[in-house]
Amino acid sequence: MAKNGLGTTYPNPLVGSVIVLNDKIIGEGWHQKAGEPHAEVNAINSVKDKSLLKQATIYVNLEPCSHYGKTPPCANLIVENRIKKVVIGSIDTNSKVSGKGILHLQNNGCEVIVGVLEHECLNLNKRFFTYHNKKRPFIILKWAETQDGFIDKLRDKNSENSPNWISNVYSQQLVHKMRAEEQAILVGTNTALNDNPKLNARNWLGLDPVRIVLDKSLKVPVHYKLFDGSVKTIVFTEKVPDKSPNENTLFEQIDFSKNLPKQICDALYNLEIQSLIVEGGAKTLQTFIAENLWDEACVFVGNTIFENGLSAPDLKKVPNEIRKISDDTIKIYVNY
Repeated sequence: MAKNGLGTTYPNPLVGSVIVLNDKIIGEGWHQKAGEPHAEVNAINSVKDKSLLKQATIYVNLEPCSHYGKTPPCANLIVENRIKKVVIGSIDTNSKVSGKGILHLQNNGCEVIVGVLEHECLNLNKRFFTYHNKKRPFIILKWAETQDGFIDKLRDKNSENSPNWISNVYSQQLVHKMRAEEQAILVGTNTALNDNPKLNARNWLGLDPVRIVLDKSLKVPVHYKLFDGSVKTIVFTEKVPDKSPNENTLFEQIDFSKNLPKQICDALYNLEIQSLIVEGGAKTLQTFIAENLWDEACVFVGNTIFENGLSAPDLKKVPNEIRKISDDTIKIYVNY
């Protein structure tokens, strides 16, 4: 149930809750969007006969909150409804919660069981936990490469400003699904100039990610699609311009002579960006690889041959998983 919120709950975690009485589900709910009711609230509200709650068990994949944010504490609501047994998958490591919800439940007479399917619960909220524990976004590297190991054709001044497609239409749709699930997507200057990308999730139902572009010298023209104002866009640059092309475009100043991925991660942490797809180009991807600042990589190998071109990045790792999508191969790498 918690997975239903993937892509829509940022900066909140994914949470689902089920209420059970005599081995029968009598209520269920999940957190849908930040500022809206939490999973426990939706689950409790779905129970028609509230008198049954005092005999029931509530299951939740993450420790119920104990602080006042945009909504009241869920731990208080559980106590108020006299639910006496609470089964929790994982503790919330956010300093605002981190055991306080469990303590509140125990202090009010609840039997609390913690750590059921804990590994699965931690993996479900890998973005949330990486953000709070490592103080940076969860980073996914993504690129497409040809059978002979190229990420793009060689470009010159006569080349069109559009992508040289490598993967098939099904892989391209899957990429848009990824974009709808993650909070932000990043490209370097050359990719922005060569492809003139929209970086949205137009081929999948969901929210568009925050667009991020590295543009040291502000080379990307303001009439390009990245600056159409349709989606929040962040430009990392050395010199912030006097005027932004629209209210949806922000400029962040960083030092391109220093550790670039670390500066980006620090800035995105402060902007509460929990997850990031690094989509290219090769130089930008290799910079993150060199600093070992990545958590997963998704490499689409198309049924295409360029013979020469721009070489794909090298992870120097064996894939953790290999999938097929029609005539494309998808290699999945895990780095945590």
